[in-house]
Amino acid sequence: MRRASITRKTAETAISVELNLDGTGKYDNQTGVGFFDHMLDQLSRHSLIDMTIRAEGDLHIDDHHTVEDTGIAIGQALVEALGDKKGIRRYGECHLPMDDAQVRAALDLSARPFLIWNVEFAAPKIGTFDTELVREFFQALATHGGITLHIDQIHGFNAHHVAEAAFKAVARALRVAVETDPRKADAIPSTKGAL
Repeated sequence: MRRASITRKTAETAISVELNLDGTGKYDNQTGVGFFDHMLDQLSRHSLIDMTIRAEGDLHIDDHHTVEDTGIAIGQALVEALGDKKGIRRYGECHLPMDDAQVRAALDLSARPFLIWNVEFAAPKIGTFDTELVREFFQALATHGGITLHIDQIHGFNAHHVAEAAFKAVARALRVAVETDPRKADAIPSTKGAL
């Protein structure tokens, strides 16, 4: 079973993440940051990766550490659950429309972390959530998940829609990338023989 459990504890946060890559998109995410929980639910539901996340952070300061450290922990859990990556498709992409917004995500589970971020928010906040934290989450996820991740906003003006389209696009791309390739289920998807 391609599952992982990660616990991350610092002076700023205490986070636990459980993932099942072969799930159905069941989620139970509680970080104390309402909008972020909503985005994590979308990430789980549309990737079909079961996720249970618990986070306690220094929210009296702001949401930054909680969001970033959750991205770190999810990335670490993803690496653990994928193991040697034998049989995975490795690459995934999605153009995702959401009302006025369209976001494209393309990713490679390459073990070479890199984030290209071409997204601009028209508003600094979604409710009480700082929109700049969307990038911080994906930077942490890419770095600690070993993901080459490109996220491009094609268009959109509503910050909520743009953020949600980004999470859903990454989720759909991740869903494809972690799936087993029935034509090469016994092979590492690289001419190097390792990822």
